[in-house]
Amino acid sequence: MNKSGGKYDGPCYISVGANLNPERNIIRALARLDSIHRLTGVSVFYRTKAIDRPEQPDYLNGVVSIHYSGVLRSLKFNVLRRIEELLGRERSKDAFAARPIDLDIILCGDLFLREPGLIIPDPDIRERPFLVGALLDLDPEITLPDNRGPLKGMAASPEIRELQVARSFSATIKERFAK
Repeated sequence: MNKSGGKYDGPCYISVGANLNPERNIIRALARLDSIHRLTGVSVFYRTKAIDRPEQPDYLNGVVSIHYSGVLRSLKFNVLRRIEELLGRERSKDAFAARPIDLDIILCGDLFLREPGLIIPDPDIRERPFLVGALLDLDPEITLPDNRGPLKGMAASPEIRELQVARSFSATIKERFAK
């Protein structure tokens, strides 16, 4: 059933990012997530500048996939937020504050969900080139449930082509978590 408050059963894509000890914290976060919900895919990770914060360290950003069966609110608030808390994430009013880990559900099959604190698909997907690049790395044919066509049409954009792949870190992550 794909409706608010109901149970979802299908693929979920989760964005993963960090700019405070990112290599260590991303590995720790993915290990915890994998122990709860087996990772079914791991994208390359990109090194990106902090949004509107040139003084902050660069981020490492990527996407992982899982097969999820349950209430998506529970995944977000009882699993992902709990992992963030365990790794020292403190939420504040500053949406662009540096962080040890950031985990967000960004896409779940063809589900549209709009409720307080949970919007799927994430409206930032098309605005953040690293999300497009990471999703395409996981599935070159992926489409968003918004009737605007497949994401692969964006692959040739300068923003996507100029992404800086964190090659060594991506290889480490894929070796450890890709099944």
